[in-house]
Formats: sequence, C-alpha cells, structure tokens
Amino acid sequence: MDKYFVYILTNKNKTVLYTGVTNNLTKRLVEHNDNIEQGKKTFAAKYRCKHLLYNEEYDWIQEAIAREMEIKGWVRAKKLNLTKSVNPNLDFLEDGFLFT
Repeated sequence: MDKYFVYILTNKNKTVLYTGVTNNLTKRLVEHNDNIEQGKKTFAAKYRCKHLLYNEEYDWIQEAIAREMEIKGWVRAKKLNLTKSVNPNLDFLEDGFLFT
C-alpha cells in the first residue's frame, strides 16, 4: 500500500517555509537538493529549501493533497507552531530519510 507525505522544508537560516506533498519522501528530498544544485527555477530551489522540518503520513493521496492545501493557506506563525509541536528545536530531519 502506498503512503503519501505532506512535508515542510526550510533553508539553512530557517527564513523560508515550503510545504509539499509526495509519495516518496526520500526521493523528493533528493530532487529538491538536485534542483538547487542545477539552478532550477522552482520556489524551493530559488530559496534553497532542502532541510526537512516536519512531515505527516497518509494512506490516501486525496487526504494528503487536502492537508497540503490547508497548511499552504496558513500564515507562517501557524506553520511554525505545527512544526514545533513535534520538532520544538526546528532540527533538520532529512538525515532520517537520506542514506548518503
């Protein structure tokens, strides 16, 4: 059974938050990093968002997309409160998904 993830990324200085959805979080984190290195014109690449702060897992893509859209509609403070509810120090979590 597939799993779907809603995730929040930030840049090195934690000044930008990016919310996305994927069915393969490890692969997507690698893609975000590759986009930065290749100078792609995506939002996440432009602001160098490659550090994972938060993620949620869903069984249904429709639920994940709805949650992504909900979070994207929030102000920054609300996104930070959500993130800090499980990651109070805003630690970078991508090492748990990347095995390089």
